Amino acid sequence: MPSTIKQADMPPASTEKLVVVYGGGEIPFQLVFSKRKSLEISVYPDKSVFVKAPEGTDRDAIEAKVKKRARWIKRQILYFDQFDPRTPSRKYVSGESHLYLGKKYRLKIEVGTDNGVVLQAGFFWVTSTCGKPEHVESLLSGWYRKKADLQLNKVFSECWEKFKRPDAEEPNLKIMQLKKRWGSLSKSRTLTLNLDLIKAPKECIEYVIIHELCHLEHYHHGPEFYQLLERLVPDWVKRKHKLEMALI
Repeated sequence: MPSTIKQADMPPASTEKLVVVYGGGEIPFQLVFSKRKSLEISVYPDKSVFVKAPEGTDRDAIEAKVKKRARWIKRQILYFDQFDPRTPSRKYVSGESHLYLGKKYRLKIEVGTDNGVVLQAGFFWVTSTCGKPEHVESLLSGWYRKKADLQLNKVFSECWEKFKRPDAEEPNLKIMQLKKRWGSLSKSRTLTLNLDLIKAPKECIEYVIIHELCHLEHYHHGPEFYQLLERLVPDWVKRKHKLEMALI
């Protein structure tokens, strides 16, 4: 089976789902062990609780630590309750914001004799021969495609340096629109990236690519895989959540 990174697909296969009882309610959390010296508890904007613990830590001790931090965890969840991270459906009209490499830019649409998209001074300047939203969408999609071909290939080359060996065969890179995956690696060594990654911060693109390249050594989501990922990208969990909350 090919490896994949799925959009908003938390937790990875090697994590455990646990629950502690606190104040008449429950706090579900996801646990992963890694080679670290201390236990870390994180609450993310989607209100999920993630615990990273040193290998060999007793689960009773972990649950006790979560209970000890329960009031803080509840406060964080209440804080995130006030936000709705989901992006509204796009209408492709002037003033609407769109993402590129993690930053928001507003649309400025003008009707002209030529068609084109220019990113300048904090705006997407779109010139359309008709100005219709569907035409603006098509022009912007074409612009994203060109930028993805350039930028994702560039980031891939940078990430490949971490895996490059004299006898290593560089994977083939393919960029396409995917519905439920950020990336995947096939057994034929084809690394497929979601076109929408061009809208994400570079650090998130790096995470996806390195995640998939780790499967060249460990074609599974077992402990060895996450040990390698942790060594190469120590803050991979934060990058993963940043990606999911930016683009969902």
